[in-house]
Amino acid sequence: MAPLQKTVFVLGATGQQGGATTRHLLAKGWRVRAFSRDPNQLAVQVLRRAGAEVIQGDADDRALLEEAMQDVYGVFCVLPIGDDEARQGKNVVDAAQAVGVQHFVYSSVIGAERLFHHGTNVNKWQLEQYLQKHNLPATILRPAMFMDLFVGPPFGVSQGRLASAIKSDVALPLIAVDDIGAFAALAFDHPNTYIGKTIEIAGDVLTLSRIAAEISRATGRSIPYVQLPIETIRQQNADFARALDRINEGGGDLPDIPALCKLHPDLMPFDVWLVKEGKERFESFKWSKHA
Repeated sequence: MAPLQKTVFVLGATGQQGGATTRHLLAKGWRVRAFSRDPNQLAVQVLRRAGAEVIQGDADDRALLEEAMQDVYGVFCVLPIGDDEARQGKNVVDAAQAVGVQHFVYSSVIGAERLFHHGTNVNKWQLEQYLQKHNLPATILRPAMFMDLFVGPPFGVSQGRLASAIKSDVALPLIAVDDIGAFAALAFDHPNTYIGKTIEIAGDVLTLSRIAAEISRATGRSIPYVQLPIETIRQQNADFARALDRINEGGGDLPDIPALCKLHPDLMPFDVWLVKEGKERFESFKWSKHA
């Protein structure tokens, strides 16, 4: 469908997924009404310059959510992982239903049901169920692990190695955050294709050993993969260790990347993401002197 100046209400617009969704929607001619707790963030100023309307608010405030959703066509919902996620998510769903939102796009997580049964990311699966129970016209996107995480602290690449408790030979589905935004915009553009669908999205499937090799090639540095003892992680964060146990066990179906490429032909595999985004970000690192 043509946007025809219709508005999408974007939660998490100052974050990675919401920011990517906002960029893609604006590029396609949609209006964006962004929701932010802190109007003084630099990211908010960037949103305004790009053409988004920004409303200050908190997802715990149901009345404000309904007010902010007045006259919008759709809602893109992504929420921070944590204790508040389920409560705030239900507020967002209830508000969207109350004002008659025509298309609700929720960004969940790949393997949400399997993770739930392992006691991790419980809120995301419960929110999926809550959304479906309310019969909103909805699309659920389930993104894989972000490629963008490899330039952040979790994997410690700036220290000259890629480190994790995930087994080196486990195949990991990966997606670029920008492609999450692209899929969200596609869902709003093509409601007849996407409403009622739950889609697991990834642009590549690689082992961490292969990922380390690709990063080494892109950066011109030797970045080995170092597998950490899972018990070390368990002592620090039992919930996170359970999630890693689930990944190490494998057994989940992998996304159908050729089918996803038919929906989004510019879907990035990891090597393309490295060229387009990752390499420049790695070059900005303050590398450890041992790296």
